[in-house]
Amino acid sequence: MTTVDPAPPAPMRLREIVFGAACAAAVRAAARLGVADALDETPMSVEDLSAAVKTQPQTLRRLLRALSCQGVFTERPDGNFAHTEMSRLLREDDPNSLRYIALWCTEPWTWNVWPKLDEAVRSGTNVFEDVYDREFFTYLNEEAPESAYVFNRAMTTSSEQSARDVANLLDLTGVSSVADIGGGQGRVVASLLEKHPGLHGTLLDLPGVVKNADLRLCDGGALAPRVDIVAGDCREDIPVQADVYIIKNILEWDDDSTRRALANVRRAARPGARVVVIENLVDDTPSMKFTTAMDLLLLLNVGGAKHTRQSMVDRLTDAGLVIEAINPVNAYLHAFECTIPG
Repeated sequence: MTTVDPAPPAPMRLREIVFGAACAAAVRAAARLGVADALDETPMSVEDLSAAVKTQPQTLRRLLRALSCQGVFTERPDGNFAHTEMSRLLREDDPNSLRYIALWCTEPWTWNVWPKLDEAVRSGTNVFEDVYDREFFTYLNEEAPESAYVFNRAMTTSSEQSARDVANLLDLTGVSSVADIGGGQGRVVASLLEKHPGLHGTLLDLPGVVKNADLRLCDGGALAPRVDIVAGDCREDIPVQADVYIIKNILEWDDDSTRRALANVRRAARPGARVVVIENLVDDTPSMKFTTAMDLLLLLNVGGAKHTRQSMVDRLTDAGLVIEAINPVNAYLHAFECTIPG
């Protein structure tokens, strides 16, 4: 039976940290093999599991034991394996599935840029272009279609799960229109429209993104009569007027791009309009281990950064927005509620 040491001494903990790549790779392997999907609520022998996922029993046992030490799956006294709360999140059909997020954070390109983190720290810029000789998203879309697919599924998963939390947080009493700026496929605006039947929405994002908008928002969709889909780049222009603007998880570029996006919101919005900026923070949050790791990955791939509470406040006030409140959305997101001054 595999056990988990809840508080190893410092020398052992450091050893565990430097072998962190093995942990990430083990999660990736389990996701790609479909182990969590093959294991139902009845514990299974490694022989039955290996037959279901077409692996060797001996090596699958080694993988599962490594994962069980991390709390992903559990090995029972009889040698069978069972689900844990974390391993269920690798199932594709779990309502809170993190399968594609786990795959995204361990895509092949990540293993090539992580070793160059010291270079990125020295220069303050991304190393992705040095490794792949092209900008990050250009590489994804032109050279790595499977990785682009995983990225899109991961972003959809994240948006679906956080969209419900955003919809529950925002008080839209008296609001008639909302614009989701850089809103991806529109999960947030769709959730808001479903919760508020009198609301009209706008989704703005790049042409290649909005062409795959949530089906509820597209022609023939249940919400289509109440939404406008606008193809554009918020760093260039925001040709939208609304009572409330939502900007979620996009102010992670270089400072110039962030300034341009916020300036465009300020120009587009009427005095008194609300601007809700939703971001992961790298301080003052219970998810710091996750957000600080994502912060480093952003540095590596696009030269971007996650924000501290103060850096976000500074950028919003520099853009001329008036911050009214800062509220947690969930364990890993904060909402900065702002207004356009009159």
